[in-house]
Amino acid sequence: MASKVESFLTKTEEQDIVEAIRLAELNTSGEIRVHIENTSNGDATHRALEVFHFLKMDNTKLQNGVLIYVAITDKTFVIYGDTGINNVVPKNFWDSTKDIMQSHFKLGNFEQGIVEGIQKAGEQLETYFPWKHDDIDELSNEISKGQ
Repeated sequence: MASKVESFLTKTEEQDIVEAIRLAELNTSGEIRVHIENTSNGDATHRALEVFHFLKMDNTKLQNGVLIYVAITDKTFVIYGDTGINNVVPKNFWDSTKDIMQSHFKLGNFEQGIVEGIQKAGEQLETYFPWKHDDIDELSNEISKGQ
């Protein structure tokens, strides 16, 4: 039997999420990643920070990585932005992105919630970290998975 993590999204849904990341990053130098695992084993924000470091998201030139962390069994998610973002954006910067995602998640529309969260995050990042002609994609767009 497939694990909750493997069966959370179909292959097509995963491809749609990867494509949403690619499209969002066309307009911003920000880097967006999605990580899905079964449980955070405690504080989800603390776990998101661990995953952020594990994925080397804190190594971007402008410190403008964003992690969308989802813990399936815990029914929780965290949007974690690096210091370069948090130093320049308003305190409630991610609230509208969280609200969009949460409204879809409550209906069981996980792919749609993640895709729209990525789109919203990309739009917001574009304001502070617009794409420049010499930008390179510093991080993988693939979804990372835990246990």
